[in-house]
Amino acid sequence: QVQLVESGGGLVQAGGSLRLSCAASGRTFSSLNMGWFRQAPGKEREFVAAISRRGGSTYYTDSVKGRFTISRDNTKNTVYLQMNNLKPVDTAVYYCAAYGSGYDKPDYWGQGTQVTVSS
Repeated sequence: QVQLVESGGGLVQAGGSLRLSCAASGRTFSSLNMGWFRQAPGKEREFVAAISRRGGSTYYTDSVKGRFTISRDNTKNTVYLQMNNLKPVDTAVYYCAAYGSGYDKPDYWGQGTQVTVSS
């Protein structure tokens, strides 16, 4: 089992920045690919970004490329999502996810953290 706890959400004005953190426990963190997803009101949960076990590969959905950066610190069992130039359309609950293998479907989820971007 893997436990994931997100933090860092909040209210920010358009153009501002936030950094989300996700602390993992319960399994060797460096054995897990990690990702971030988000779910806006009335919409399905969508993929935002992912990072490989050692951080050498990263993946982003097109709408956040150039604005968001995913990173990880395996010494702290933590994955981050740096979000810059935030837009109102980024408003959503953001979820941390862990993949047991590959990137097909996460095996573990955090409880989510709210990000609200005002115009």
